[in-house]
Amino acid sequence: MKAVVIQANRQMVIQDLDKPKIENANDVLVKVRYSGLCGSDIPRIFHHGTHFYPIVLGHEFSGIVEQVGENVRDLKQGDLVACAPLQPCFNCPECEKGFYSLCKHYNFIGSRRFGANAEYICVNQYNLVKMPAQADELQSAFIEPITVGLHGIYLAQGCANKNVIVVGAGTIGLLAAQCAKALGANSVTVIDINQDKLDLATSLGADYVFNSALLSAEEISLQLVEKRFDQLILETAGVPKTVELSIQIAGSKAQLALIGTLHNELSLNPNTFGLILRKELTILGSWMNYSAPWPGQEWQDATKLIEENKINTSALISSINVIENYVEEVNKLDGKPMNGKIVLKFD
Repeated sequence: MKAVVIQANRQMVIQDLDKPKIENANDVLVKVRYSGLCGSDIPRIFHHGTHFYPIVLGHEFSGIVEQVGENVRDLKQGDLVACAPLQPCFNCPECEKGFYSLCKHYNFIGSRRFGANAEYICVNQYNLVKMPAQADELQSAFIEPITVGLHGIYLAQGCANKNVIVVGAGTIGLLAAQCAKALGANSVTVIDINQDKLDLATSLGADYVFNSALLSAEEISLQLVEKRFDQLILETAGVPKTVELSIQIAGSKAQLALIGTLHNELSLNPNTFGLILRKELTILGSWMNYSAPWPGQEWQDATKLIEENKINTSALISSINVIENYVEEVNKLDGKPMNGKIVLKFD
């Protein structure tokens, strides 16, 4: 089978690999249909971010079940599935409490083991989410990034009747904004420095958008004065400036879910740190996207939102590529962030 293999840092090639086989009774062989490039894959490709070489990435994917192991009862040949890529140990104290995202001994498809940037993948049945019969194959590949935002929302006990502010209009942020809208938020605001992304946020249903390259934190706060209570802020950019901005614009008693992963040092001056105290903010760390019972309510609700066409994923895609074009498109990034999701397609 053909696969995209990262042989070394900045060395991405197409290789013929052996097609995986059912080896255990709980295994499922999946023919991959679509696999999305995650922002976390970029450092794995360009910045020495992998656990080992060679590696096949790909953890945001959909596919069709081709074969199942003898213990698999809930999936059959021809079913459309998406992937919940975490492989927790299920034995550590965190797992025993249902804190699967916090497992100390986890494996991860497309990061710590070969992923779905290949024509086939064989995984345990518990890593697959069965999609409704009428679900779209391409949309189904977005289930994993949808659950990232949902996890942050659920850590805050939901967003119904809250004024939700999404800081960062990348894929995760725009999916989270749509989820908040669908789950009954009183208002949804999106903040970014890219006006094109803000225009897209408006088209996807955001009630308010603000360009933080043009407006100060104080100016944004004044615009949000009537929405300053019952706030849930979702920081999805993972940049020191946006974490600081989130604290500065937060209203009294706001909840702040930190979803984006920082790759640079964060330093808060005494005044900004003081705002956390003076406004009595609740800071929520959000790591991955799982809860009990496995894989969590996030995955059930993401599936339902897709089934009910509450989430527009097509607007977030920059390109859909066959394997040869995919390598070319990803290499063009040269280590920089994506401007829209790059998707690998297999026939």
